[in-house]
Amino acid sequence: MALYLLRRLVQALLILLGVSLVTFALLYLLPADPVRQIAGRSATAATVASIRHELGLDLPFWRQFLVYLGKLVSGDLGRSYIQRTEVSTLILSRLPASLELMAGGIVAEVVIGLSLGVLAAVRRDGPIDRGLMVLSFTGVSSPQFVLGILLLYVFAVRLHWFPIGGYGSFAHLVLPALTLGILGAGWYARMVRSNMIEVLGQDYIRTARAKGLHRVRIVLRHALPNAMLPVIAMIGIDIGQFLSGLVIVETVFRWPGMGQLVWQAIERVDIPIIMGVTIVSALIIVLGNLLADLTAPFIDPRIKLG
Repeated sequence: MALYLLRRLVQALLILLGVSLVTFALLYLLPADPVRQIAGRSATAATVASIRHELGLDLPFWRQFLVYLGKLVSGDLGRSYIQRTEVSTLILSRLPASLELMAGGIVAEVVIGLSLGVLAAVRRDGPIDRGLMVLSFTGVSSPQFVLGILLLYVFAVRLHWFPIGGYGSFAHLVLPALTLGILGAGWYARMVRSNMIEVLGQDYIRTARAKGLHRVRIVLRHALPNAMLPVIAMIGIDIGQFLSGLVIVETVFRWPGMGQLVWQAIERVDIPIIMGVTIVSALIIVLGNLLADLTAPFIDPRIKLG
């Protein structure tokens, strides 16, 4: 286990280094000039040059990256060009809201996906199975911003069951979490259905039936844990999808998380915030995948890490 964790830690550091380099290079090549955003349209050439030198943006690319990397190693994500605040402070103020929304999205996709997948497998080739698969395909195909607006219109504007937007209570979380989770729920439903059908045909399931065990117990205790293994692995991968979806969902629902923060930074070419959010997001994805790998042996002891 210790050797496995050490190897994954080295891989994580290399991934973060690669993400930092690629993102820094792309932002360096942007045609937009962050100095002009800071100085304003009426600034003189001397003022622009002074600000550029103060921020170190007049240095060659490799020197800029090494300076940034040196600060990053010490935990310094830089300072926002526009807000004049430490990036780490800005991210920490938004991170809890994003993690809460991400957790809600994961719960939504797992609960909905498992329920639909198990029900479709148990009712295989019947009208319920076909209807649920059409429903899952519709969820997978729906753009998140369209789905979010539709949920807002139906459940907030028309029915008044949930608030239109904002943050602070469970009621505020429901619609954004559903918007974030329905896409993954469609994939999970199809995956769980396929896995459940295969598992239900195994010899040990037939043995359990021969012993007279209740059908619900066979499905939930004996079949479902084995059918869930690919789902656990997919959750770690889905964290990256969730982080990319946060920008859309947080904008639609006015959710004060990292997605909203990075969208505002993109509009203003605030490079330190874009870099900081990208690196923190990459770290969350790496940790999510590691957690998924560590969880798998607890579900199926036959799985060995190494």
